[in-house]
Amino acid sequence: MTGGLILVTGGCRGIGAAAARALIAAGETPVIVDRESNAGEPLPEQALVWERPVDVANEVQVEEAVTAIEERHGALTGLVNAAGILGKMHAPERIKMENWDREMAVDLRGTFLMCRAAGSRMASRGKGAIVNVASIAGMSGCPAHAYAAAKAGVIQLTTSLAAAWGRHGVRVNAVSPGFTATPALQSGLDAGALKHDLLTAQSAMARLVEPIEVGRAIAWLIGSDSSGVTGANLPVDAGFLAGMAWPAYDGFARS
Repeated sequence: MTGGLILVTGGCRGIGAAAARALIAAGETPVIVDRESNAGEPLPEQALVWERPVDVANEVQVEEAVTAIEERHGALTGLVNAAGILGKMHAPERIKMENWDREMAVDLRGTFLMCRAAGSRMASRGKGAIVNVASIAGMSGCPAHAYAAAKAGVIQLTTSLAAAWGRHGVRVNAVSPGFTATPALQSGLDAGALKHDLLTAQSAMARLVEPIEVGRAIAWLIGSDSSGVTGANLPVDAGFLAGMAWPAYDGFARS
């Protein structure tokens, strides 16, 4: 592993926090930025938590944060874009455009702004790695219309940035988590908005994904063991995409 300095957005909770833990275990030093940096999960003491909230959809805040972080801690060698929001799943005609715009702003615009701010600096130095957190929602039908569209955009953005910066020493990849046992998902289960059995019914492994499993995939893509990989989108979904059509054929019952 590089032993580098990795900026992690949305790193105070969920997949972002798991990524920070996995990066530390791999010998990296994560610098965590979040919109609510004082309200999340307990983090390892090795993690550096940026004290000022950062809204990734705000161009000025993103540029100021990346500049200040490098001035204080040194040159970034990696970026993990884990900040994201998922709105309510309404029928298309009930979606409020201000909610659509906010999801697109955080999930897609925010990913681009962070890539541009950190990635262009890494490209100028000839070395770096970026991992964008997309979703299987961006690879399949999904009633979360804005979220799915934004995550599909993140997958495409990953491909285009990989080509743009590949000859400048910067690799850009994505992970697409499936249904992951984060606090946010657990809240949905507790409220009855989600059903555990339905979430796992189409998974080849018949279970949810654990956040640390996504975190370890991110750490691998950041590190030198994946040095020949760029422009890739890696599903970490316990086989949801592989198994999604099988119930239609009663396939799991036969296997």
